Amino acid sequence: MRVLVAGAAGFLGSHLSQSLVARNYEVTGLDNLCTGRMQNLDALEHSANFKFIEYDVVEPFRGNFDWIFNLACPASPPRYQADGLATLRTCFIGTYNLLDLARTCSARFCQASTSEIYGDPSTSPQSEDYHGNVNTFGPRACYDEGKRVAETLCFEFTHKYGVETKIARIFNTYGPRMSPDDGRVVSNFIVQAINAQDLTVYGDGNQTRSFCYVADLIDGFLKLMASDSAVIGPMNLGNPGEFTINDLGSMVIEMTGTRSRLAHVDAMVDDPKQRRPDLTRAKTLLGWLPTVPLREGLALTIAYFRNELAIRKQ
Repeated sequence: MRVLVAGAAGFLGSHLSQSLVARNYEVTGLDNLCTGRMQNLDALEHSANFKFIEYDVVEPFRGNFDWIFNLACPASPPRYQADGLATLRTCFIGTYNLLDLARTCSARFCQASTSEIYGDPSTSPQSEDYHGNVNTFGPRACYDEGKRVAETLCFEFTHKYGVETKIARIFNTYGPRMSPDDGRVVSNFIVQAINAQDLTVYGDGNQTRSFCYVADLIDGFLKLMASDSAVIGPMNLGNPGEFTINDLGSMVIEMTGTRSRLAHVDAMVDDPKQRRPDLTRAKTLLGWLPTVPLREGLALTIAYFRNELAIRKQ
């Protein structure tokens, strides 16, 4: 099995690449390293079944593959907002180029979409048939709308060219290999706690999120890709456990033993108030549900960040 992973040096892309290589697939990883880190691929450095190419998918790429995974886009708000036009180009032009590659080599294609598709939802939990509540004219729009148009591209390539596509709507995922300056809430809280800094909470902290450990997410990703061709998606992949940001912060403070406190600042524009996946479709069609509880996943992630920050101080 020949597999292309776009965004291979990223948090999720590196875990996915490692899982594919462990299955003895031949994996080619692409990444322009705008947010990806080569250290994420250290475990694959000497693998004969993995090849890395520094490449930006806004330029057409050629090769012969059986599967193509598209994870090529910054996922944290500070990163994708830093250059909204680049985010949009990656989501539209990059996805188009990879879908066209899938068309030419008859590859199956999996799009890493996002729960941001749902925007600030007016219903909970969010099922795949909910069309969302997205502001097209705000700081988060470049990512939200970029991912929405990427899904539409998958739909059009399937209906016009018969490309086998899969769409995974990923809910907040965390775990080892997140960057300390990633900007997402789990990494922010853990790094601040380890450094004995107060934990920055935007708004009143009563907004909710559902946190999925990375190993569970990758398992769902692979099950989706290997599913029957009639299973296109979109497919929610996440953990249905729902926690307020205050809950998460208090848990991190307790687990790290820090003297940090929660420090509330102004809310972010268009920050969703509630986020929880309906996993009925994933359970029924994939036989998949997450298994790692939040406290267990946080313990593994805290240990990773302690080591990462210690190395940086050397």
